[in-house]
Amino acid sequence: MIFENLIELYEEKKKKYKKYTYKHISELLKEAKEIHKKKWLENPTPNKDHEQSWRAFKGKNYEKLIIYIIKDEIESLGLKVINGNILERTSSKNLSKELSQVKRNLLIDYGEFGSHFPDFDIVIYNPKDSKVIAVISSKTTLRERIAQTGYWKLKLLQDEVTKHVKVFFITPDEDGTLKSKTPVKKGRAIVEIDTDGSYIMSEKEVEESEKVKMFDKFIEDLKKLITIR
Repeated sequence: MIFENLIELYEEKKKKYKKYTYKHISELLKEAKEIHKKKWLENPTPNKDHEQSWRAFKGKNYEKLIIYIIKDEIESLGLKVINGNILERTSSKNLSKELSQVKRNLLIDYGEFGSHFPDFDIVIYNPKDSKVIAVISSKTTLRERIAQTGYWKLKLLQDEVTKHVKVFFITPDEDGTLKSKTPVKKGRAIVEIDTDGSYIMSEKEVEESEKVKMFDKFIEDLKKLITIR
């Protein structure tokens, strides 16, 4: 199975659910897992562990799917979006001038221990000046990344160059961490206090707040963010 198969599944669901397709991402991933398993059985990995193989595929391609979903609307605002892994793993000398500057604008200074690129899956920036507008962690459950996301937000706040960057989380919240305010789970507390917010791709009813919203509000919030700037 390849990434294009996920796109095909998404486009099929889009015909049925239209603007509410985002609510069916978990459903899409379940279907993708079945297809992935059939393909895997034709040529299993040496350790014969499909779950491990699927987790690797899902982790790498879920963030690509998010980029695919938001890319056109992001670009309609005059902004650009890029996979954070590309910036982290590519030497600045092998990046375009534009992307090299984007990378520099996100580096965290650790003094004598050098400067390091933070762990974000998606970066949204202004191509006119390479200024980073927002960064996104995209995982299917919060436990995979949320504490780390909160840490990077605090690090970005410590530098004049990066303190303006908004830090978001996009997730189907498959473990229900963000579902309710009371009783509050640790993951939701971190989102509410240590990030700029999380957007949920789920059919489940969620108790929303200023920091926890359904995914359909993401682009509107981004527009407001640009207007404020």
